[in-house]
Amino acid sequence: MLTIHAAPLVLPAGAAPGTDALGTDAPATDASGTDAPGTDASGTDASGTDAPATDAPGTDASVADGAVLVDGDRITAVGPYEELAEEAPGARVRRWPGVLTPGLRQWHPLWLLRHCYHPDPREADELGEEPLWGEKLAALGDLTETRWSGSVRRGVQRMLRYGTTAVASPGARFRDPLVATAVARSGLTVVGTTGAPGMLLGERPDLDPFAEGYDLRGTVHAPLSVGGRADLAVFDVPDETALRERGAVTCVATVLAGRLVYRAR
Repeated sequence: MLTIHAAPLVLPAGAAPGTDALGTDAPATDASGTDAPGTDASGTDASGTDAPATDAPGTDASVADGAVLVDGDRITAVGPYEELAEEAPGARVRRWPGVLTPGLRQWHPLWLLRHCYHPDPREADELGEEPLWGEKLAALGDLTETRWSGSVRRGVQRMLRYGTTAVASPGARFRDPLVATAVARSGLTVVGTTGAPGMLLGERPDLDPFAEGYDLRGTVHAPLSVGGRADLAVFDVPDETALRERGAVTCVATVLAGRLVYRAR
């Protein structure tokens, strides 16, 4: 089915329609993938091989009355809404508040998924709703594989709520079977770690990809290019400046390979 996602477009440098200056994704891996050795607790390694997003040249672009036309899992057109609506008159139209950007990349998935416990909603009264780490995680004792598996799945779902469509790991692979399985089932793209920060900023992990201090250009994982995978995020903010200030917690929709995997109520 053809779908038009309509909202003002914010396209970071190198991510303008029809370009591919941010480089291509490394292929997603299945649950049998393995990590390269020598990573730190965050799961990053500066020796990866993919080109960092921040190397993209050019200036940022925007389309005030913009839209992205999606057919299945691919982008077929990017540009003004009126042009796309004329091109695909029978397409389903989803109008979103705020701005539409390429999907974001999370640099620290291993830390967030295996060094944090994501409470089940049924545990909220006892444990709260935020990820538990450090002493609070240790206080839970030895968790069973079943309980860890549930935590990892919930962690992946929570990443999607922050506009994340790609996760970074050395060699674009995961050694941990629980993480590899959950990521593969989610459809998240796995990319390498070149350009990743060597440690988490601040005193606690953060699901928000903007917490590392990168601008949008350094946080997206691929451009909105015709023929590329339809990985999009929508944030209820007026512009990129507000997005950086308020962060990805403003996400109202995440589209992963053309599928609407998160929508704020």
